[in-house]
Amino acid sequence: MAPLSPPRSFVVIVPVKPPARGKSRLDALPAGQRRDLAAAFARDTVAAARKTPDVEIVLVVTDDFRFAADLRADGCEVIPDGVSQDLNATLRQAAAEAGRRWPDAVPVALCADLPCLSSQDLAAALAEVDGPAFVRDAAGSGTTMYAAPRANFEPSFGVNSAARHATHGAREIGSPVPTLRLDVDEPADLVEAIVLGVGAHTAQVWRRRAQ
Repeated sequence: MAPLSPPRSFVVIVPVKPPARGKSRLDALPAGQRRDLAAAFARDTVAAARKTPDVEIVLVVTDDFRFAADLRADGCEVIPDGVSQDLNATLRQAAAEAGRRWPDAVPVALCADLPCLSSQDLAAALAEVDGPAFVRDAAGSGTTMYAAPRANFEPSFGVNSAARHATHGAREIGSPVPTLRLDVDEPADLVEAIVLGVGAHTAQVWRRRAQ
C-alpha cells in the first residue's frame, strides 16, 4: 500500500487597508458607513477563513493599530504592513513571515472584501490547490484568492490580475465558489452580496444603515 500523503494546511494572508481609507468606490455612502462596511467586510472574510478546514491560521496585514486589536480579538494573527504602497510586495513579505512561523503551511492570499464568503466555498477552492492556483472574481478580470508554495509564491494582484496569474503559470480554480468570487468594490456588488447573504458584521452595519 502506498504511504498516505501528509495532511495539508494553509495560512491565509489577508491584507487590510485602514477602514477609513477603504472602499472609496462606495462613495455614494457617507464616509462613516463606508468605514464601517470596510471593517465589517474584513471581519466577515477572516471569520469565514478561520472556520475553514485545513486553515491553520489567518494572518492579517494592516497598519491600522486600532483595527488590528479587533482582528486579534477575532482570533487572527496580525502584522504591520512593511511595504504598504505595493500590495504584491506586501503579500510576499507576509508569506515569508508565514513561512518562518508556520513552515509547513501553504500561503494563501485572500482579498479582504468578501463579506458573503462561506467556509464551504473556501474549502472547495483550497481542495483544488496543487501548485500555484487562483480564483477569478465575479467580474472576470480580477483575482480574489491566490495560493502557491512559498518557493513559487508570486502574486500579481492589480488590474487584469487573473490574466497575469494565468500567464505566470497559476492554474485557475474551476469550482463555482460564488461567495469566494464576489469581492465588493461597487454599489452593485454590495447589493448582490446582500442578496447572496453576508456575514454577521456586514449584516449588522447594513441594518444600522436602514434604521
